[in-house]
Amino acid sequence: MNWLGLLVLLTVAGLVLGTRDNCGGSCGLRAVPVVYRPMTNSYGHVAYGMTRIVGGTGAKPGAWPWIVSIQHPWVPGLRHICGGSLIRAEWVLTAAHCFDEVREISMVYVVIGATQLTQPGPEAQIRRVKQVLMHQSYNPDDLSYDIALLELNEPVECSPSIQLACVADTTLKVSNLNNCWIAGWGSTTARSIGSSDHLQEAKVHLIDLQLCNSSFWYAGKIRNHNLCAGYPQGNIGTCKGDSGGPLMCQEKNGDHWWVVGITSWGKGCARARRPGVYISTQQFYDWILFLMSLSPDGSSSPTSRACRHFLTTSHLWSHYISISQAPQKLWPGAIPSLKATTFSEVNFCSFPIKILVEFFTRVKELLQLIFGQNTF
Repeated sequence: MNWLGLLVLLTVAGLVLGTRDNCGGSCGLRAVPVVYRPMTNSYGHVAYGMTRIVGGTGAKPGAWPWIVSIQHPWVPGLRHICGGSLIRAEWVLTAAHCFDEVREISMVYVVIGATQLTQPGPEAQIRRVKQVLMHQSYNPDDLSYDIALLELNEPVECSPSIQLACVADTTLKVSNLNNCWIAGWGSTTARSIGSSDHLQEAKVHLIDLQLCNSSFWYAGKIRNHNLCAGYPQGNIGTCKGDSGGPLMCQEKNGDHWWVVGITSWGKGCARARRPGVYISTQQFYDWILFLMSLSPDGSSSPTSRACRHFLTTSHLWSHYISISQAPQKLWPGAIPSLKATTFSEVNFCSFPIKILVEFFTRVKELLQLIFGQNTF
């Protein structure tokens, strides 16, 4: 396939990521089911306290139909590790640090379409994780570039309670959005242990990065690819167990919601001048597109097998955690972080792909210059 064909394919992929997917419907729409019949989950009923996002309230079933629970069978209690967002039928967007201590990817599974983890309901679906793709620059020490993609073992079937999230692209004026929410199964306070059974939600405000990075706030620890959301006085925000979940904002004068951030970190939970810190999805929009469109195992990949191999072996693109590793014990107990496998060898496909990335970057910058479009 020539460069022009690949350009057209990636352009179409961009439209798909922003609007439609093979689930067959527009993304970012909330369609709460009219009827909900609780059903005990098949992987264990656990009685658990109603901890929650700090300052949040219980979300209605189907309120956020793209949010998922990433789980592992060895985690005590509800087995919940992190949240995530379903952005395609077989792809979930989450935080890279959720897998710092995961040694066996094949044991991780994703629950989609649930509000209460112990009673997910008849619409809920469970998928295994086929592979995890972390950002190549992810640093577990400072949580920079804390973003990852999960490929599911098979596509999810969309329904009123399972829908796709819209990922913010570079043309969206995020700073102009004022109806923003967080959701997750995290703890109510920093002292709480475990995750909440029922999905919690809370409205938050986007906070100016310069203010968030000032000396009495985060004092220079905020990066350009971060967002801050919460309240100056604290009291409402994300906490342990909410990592990887979405920061969602509604478009102005519209019904669609955009996932503008990925819950990454914070000092304490909902403290004054210590709001939640998120990864800005629009800063990584192109990265998301390339990894999904050029998936090494995806049937829709436009490249040859050799080119697909490059995407998983080159440090230029991603860390790749293989699902074929030998089983090793995970939780409880202190376990050293697993560094994802990387390879220094670059095959013959590296050169044209690197040029292609540079080309797209320059074209985007030129278009933004011509039409006056800025990220923020």
